[in-house]
Amino acid sequence: MLSISASIYIHTYIHTYTYNEIKMKWQLNLSSEFQLEGDYLIGGLFDIHHVDTPCSYTLSPCPSVHSKPFILSSYRRFQLMRFSVEEINNLTNLLPNVSLGYEIFDHCSDTQNFPGILKLISSNGMIQPWGESHKDLSKIIAVVGTYTSTNTLTLAPLLMMNLIPMVNFYGAASSVFSRKQNFPSFLRTVHPNKDIIEVIVRILQHFNWRWVAFLNINDDYGNDGRELFIKMIKDTEICLAYTKGLNHETDYSLIFKQIEAQRIRILIVFAAEWTAEALIESAIELNITDKVWIAGDAWSLNKRLPKVKGIKNIGTVLGVSQPVVKIPGFNDFIYASKSKNPCENSEQQMFCNQVCNCSSLTAKDVILADPSFNFPVYSAVYAVAHALHNVLQCGSGRCNGNITVFPYMVLAELKKSNFTLLNQSIEFDENGDPKHGSYSILFWNHSGDAEVVGFYNFRPALHFFINNSKIQWYTKDKVPTSVCSQECPTGHAKKYDGIHECCFKCEICPNGTYVNSSADPYKCFKCKETEWSEEASTSCSLRVVEYIPFTDSGAIVIMVLACVLVGLTAAMSVLFAINYNTPIVRSAGGPMCFLILGCLSLCSISVFFYFDKPTTSFCILRFLPFLLFYNVCLACFVVRSFQIVCIFKIGAKFPKLHIWWRKYHGQWLVITVAFLTQALLLLIGYSCAPPKPYNETVWYPDKIILSCDINLTATSSPVVLLLSLCCFCFIFSYMGKDLPKNYNEAKAITFCLLLLIFTWIIFATVRVLYRGKYIETLNALAVLSSLYSFLLWYFFPKCYIIIFQSYKNTQQYFQGIIQDYTKTMSQ
Repeated sequence: MLSISASIYIHTYIHTYTYNEIKMKWQLNLSSEFQLEGDYLIGGLFDIHHVDTPCSYTLSPCPSVHSKPFILSSYRRFQLMRFSVEEINNLTNLLPNVSLGYEIFDHCSDTQNFPGILKLISSNGMIQPWGESHKDLSKIIAVVGTYTSTNTLTLAPLLMMNLIPMVNFYGAASSVFSRKQNFPSFLRTVHPNKDIIEVIVRILQHFNWRWVAFLNINDDYGNDGRELFIKMIKDTEICLAYTKGLNHETDYSLIFKQIEAQRIRILIVFAAEWTAEALIESAIELNITDKVWIAGDAWSLNKRLPKVKGIKNIGTVLGVSQPVVKIPGFNDFIYASKSKNPCENSEQQMFCNQVCNCSSLTAKDVILADPSFNFPVYSAVYAVAHALHNVLQCGSGRCNGNITVFPYMVLAELKKSNFTLLNQSIEFDENGDPKHGSYSILFWNHSGDAEVVGFYNFRPALHFFINNSKIQWYTKDKVPTSVCSQECPTGHAKKYDGIHECCFKCEICPNGTYVNSSADPYKCFKCKETEWSEEASTSCSLRVVEYIPFTDSGAIVIMVLACVLVGLTAAMSVLFAINYNTPIVRSAGGPMCFLILGCLSLCSISVFFYFDKPTTSFCILRFLPFLLFYNVCLACFVVRSFQIVCIFKIGAKFPKLHIWWRKYHGQWLVITVAFLTQALLLLIGYSCAPPKPYNETVWYPDKIILSCDINLTATSSPVVLLLSLCCFCFIFSYMGKDLPKNYNEAKAITFCLLLLIFTWIIFATVRVLYRGKYIETLNALAVLSSLYSFLLWYFFPKCYIIIFQSYKNTQQYFQGIIQDYTKTMSQ
């Protein structure tokens, strides 16, 4: 698990110096802040100096770090470990009659600082080979540190081989360390990356920020945070617009140009404090404004940046950090420690990296340094002390000194840690991560302080809170927004515009559709057939169901007229029966008149089924009686027209045809064939596709018009037969247009047919332009008009002659008319 560079360095180092030589150098200095004698030792690895440039592989086992940047916050944590050990040594209830010591190293590089870690795991200058029984082990029972995930990944395997507990307090927050199969003796008093990323995501959701950039240090810690962030926002509305790994060679001007080009206002900076300082200082220098910066816990409590000139111009800085716990007695310890001036011999040769250039530091400098992760250091040391206390079976003021303590024994007790320290519960879960804890949400106010404006409690219960009124935004009182595309207006659906869900165009939802943002904001849903919606709707409304009830005034009038028609046909039938042998009745068709009047009455049945809610039976009866019996009427008039023309024109030219027609009762044969043909066509058509109720939803978006659906294929044959009979009737009647005036039945039939054709042309035109509920009323009216056209213009004049002009209803009168017509035709 060691990196290649680390392996090379260890190999080089072992071949250059022996451990006995190193031990002799260590014994040269007996007094140092980095060392304290004790019955049991705790190792410490702190990054007091920082090496941020690639190393050059040399044979020097002790790289000099004095010229490297000094990290005051890490030095404060270093002092806190010293304070914790000395405080424990002064307690009577924890490790009585047992003294703790420490061996601390300035671990500034993951590839050049192996001397320190090798010394921690060695005994008398020798390292226990793998696989051998535990003997002559180091006095180190646990190690506290290191700083970064990369450092920890490099060094942890050396400690894991003998299950030496490694309790991390800062920086090694990568989720990889939760894998116990790889890091069985690793624990930490800081939350893993997944916890802080969870807090950051909650902040973004709280302020509805969706278009963000994630800038991370380009190492195991930062890359792990970025991967966790991408995973956590997968099912949210947050889009990662831009991400970049930062290192000492980063071109910040190019990064900010790309951020500005994408109009990103929210920048998450998940990096170590020195990387964050370089980024923020570059932003100030490049005059980057109008941004919200979200600081990770590694730099959110930075003491220098909030007071840098121009920091207010970059925007608003929010941060996340573990709560700062004031540790009693620490300030006094620092004052006492600094008064002894332990750095007066700083030029003296110490063991590798156990000297710091801290002679110019004052106690106030240390006290006012960034307090981040101070309590995790404090609790890490105390956790080791409690574990050792349990291993030594301490109680009643003494510990059992006969017990040989091995690191794995301390590890076992560490895993079972469960104590309270400064009102904070210290307990580890099965992954070695803190079982309890919380994060503070910070705001860098105008005074240059990190002000607590909220919190996020993890366990035992989740609780998230931000006091928005405490935050002074760069936009004054308004919370900044950060979106790729502005939210669509009401009733508009989103349409993807690029690779991010946050980038979209807006399209209005047309009539009959609506947008449901909670279900799918990228789709216009169709309304149900029984619903409707206007353009740009977010829901559907029920359609108004319309039909003509029997109580409608128009329906009542039409039904009354239908009843009147039946009454008139009955009256005319009686009148014709009384005057059956008169010339006027015979010229009208004789017995055929009763068939026509009866069929007209039967046709009127259809009128009554155009009203009320349509059913299958209603739809059938709307058309069946009319198509069947009106077909008989037309067949009768075809025969009657033919007879008139035959008598006056065809009979003289084709006498045999006239004889045959009279002999075989051609008129009844034609009527019967027409009736049977129509009946057969209707039976076939209605059997295949009978008329059925139909809801008209297309013509009016807000209405449902109840009507009947007619299958054109099924009804086309009966209608064609009707039209054919109508054409024949018109042809024969037109041929007799010049017959005698008082005997011109053909003219009456022609006029009735013209009226019939005109009626249905008008209805067809209206049907094309109008599909409302009154179309059924108009249809019934057209049917009634078709019946009245023959009743009034064919039969009514004959009734008038019978009643009021009886002199015309004589045999002599008709013979005279025929003789006059014959003379005229012969001239």
